[in-house]
Amino acid sequence: MYDLTRFQRDLLYTIAGMDKPHGLALKDELDTYYESAIHHGRLYPNLDTLVDKGLVEKGSKDRRTNVYTITKRGRREIEARREWEAEYLEN
Repeated sequence: MYDLTRFQRDLLYTIAGMDKPHGLALKDELDTYYESAIHHGRLYPNLDTLVDKGLVEKGSKDRRTNVYTITKRGRREIEARREWEAEYLEN
């Protein structure tokens, strides 16, 4: 997880919290968090990076829509990150 950008980490957490979201659902969710709009040119390359790193799987809902699910590795990375954060936040 250390090598992910903040945006990629936020994407990973968002995917983990949703049930097989598609790209536009992720965009809408992140648009509520970020002050500036999330553009397709930012969203989809970062999703592809998460897929390439084995943290997320990309599936197909229909011919035009991809869905994303977190992998076991992705969940382990989130758990490890939360444990690391807890070490510093509990003090």
